[in-house]
Amino acid sequence: MPLPRPTCATQMFHHYSGVQMEASGRSYIPKNFVVSRYNSGWFEPTSLVWKRPFEKYSLSLGALMTSKSQEASSKSLVGEEKVGVLLLNLGGPETLEDVQPFLFNLFADPDIIRLPRLFRFLQKPLAQFISVLRAPKSKEGYASIGGGSPLRRITDAQAEELRKFLNAKNVPAKVYVGMRYWHPFTEEAIEQIKRDGITKLVVLPLYPQFSISTSGSSLRLLESIFKEDEYLVNMQHTVIPSWYQREGYIKAMANLIDKELQKFECPEKVMIFFSAHGVPLAYVEEAGDPYKAEMEECVDLIMEELEKRKINNPYTLAYQSRVGPVEWLKPYTDETIVELGQKGIKSLLAVPISFVSEHIETLEEIDVEYKELALKSGIEKWGRVPALGCEPTFISDLADAVIESLPYVGAMAVSNLEARQSLVPLGSVEELLAAYDSQRRELPPPVTVWEWGWTKSAETWNGRAAMLAVLVLLVLEVTTGEGFLHQWGILPLFR
Repeated sequence: MPLPRPTCATQMFHHYSGVQMEASGRSYIPKNFVVSRYNSGWFEPTSLVWKRPFEKYSLSLGALMTSKSQEASSKSLVGEEKVGVLLLNLGGPETLEDVQPFLFNLFADPDIIRLPRLFRFLQKPLAQFISVLRAPKSKEGYASIGGGSPLRRITDAQAEELRKFLNAKNVPAKVYVGMRYWHPFTEEAIEQIKRDGITKLVVLPLYPQFSISTSGSSLRLLESIFKEDEYLVNMQHTVIPSWYQREGYIKAMANLIDKELQKFECPEKVMIFFSAHGVPLAYVEEAGDPYKAEMEECVDLIMEELEKRKINNPYTLAYQSRVGPVEWLKPYTDETIVELGQKGIKSLLAVPISFVSEHIETLEEIDVEYKELALKSGIEKWGRVPALGCEPTFISDLADAVIESLPYVGAMAVSNLEARQSLVPLGSVEELLAAYDSQRRELPPPVTVWEWGWTKSAETWNGRAAMLAVLVLLVLEVTTGEGFLHQWGILPLFR
């Protein structure tokens, strides 16, 4: 089903330091989502506080800065400090030999596969089992896109372009890449940051929308690294958790969509199909993950920008890449493609909305699997918007986000005790992750541990108990040679 369009804009007024600002709930929020700390706690003059889906955001104080004032004041912001920017990303295997160990690192992350506390010791054995089991099929996918993921190469290129843009804006900074599940690991990037003597660090996850399974997982790892190192504890830093609402990002996405639409014979008849990486439904409904709300807001902002250009195509949003038996965010991309074909849609333009780099989910899953499914489902014309990569408007805007965060990097706690609190900026994500990061509670399991009655939980656990009982009986039958199966003649009698 195409997403409903917003019908009105809610006007809001906010006062910061005696300054009145007016913001539209459906207009761009062009500045970044930045919070850092000061001596007596958490300071949030620039936070865009997320409440519940589609409640409005407050406009940051940084919105008062113009691009000219940014460049004029950037030198004073840096001073004698050594500024670093840490780009966080997922990572990907660069060769086919890397696939299995990469999958092990992925599934060993408790933010990806969540086990009850009683079975936490099985995390790594289970990760090993799953990675070995999935490696052959995954290798086929990576072989089809050239034998490995291009993610590291693209991210390195983005880091270099970001460095150049920052330098051009009078902010000499070093840019580092820290991957979550493959080289260069976050730990490797941090070691280089220490060797370079960085004194101000801006942490920038390369995920436009925040999710506890992507940005959240990377930040939790970073937090654990910070706690163990006195140098890092005392280093000034801040985090930009998400930036999907920035004007440069929105315009860059609209530019790519506009360009790809023109390749169709009848551009106005093309369905724009936003496909985002999925997350388990429990993350959103039980853990407060803002991912779904931010994704829907992001799509709305892009479509508003396209409407300004007189592009009024129908559009929809779906979620891809689900794994395992638990329920993920719906609608699912594959099911939606089939439904669109059945409804008579003939032209489809896929937009990988949650990815800023090409990798297995775009090059193989979308370009091969979903394209083939679309053509089988009756869709005749297929197109795909490329990932942003090093698109200049996008990278320049990221540089602006970094510059806008610099005034708040210095507001770091001087007390080691204070500094050892959560790295994830509570002022900006407390609403999102109150049960996950700030209070250190575990994520809810995909299925509640036990519920009585005719519930999904009861059915699941009853099924598991029945399977375990059958397995035990089979083992006893085979080892003892006695039992119902032997009596019924299903298994041969032997003693």
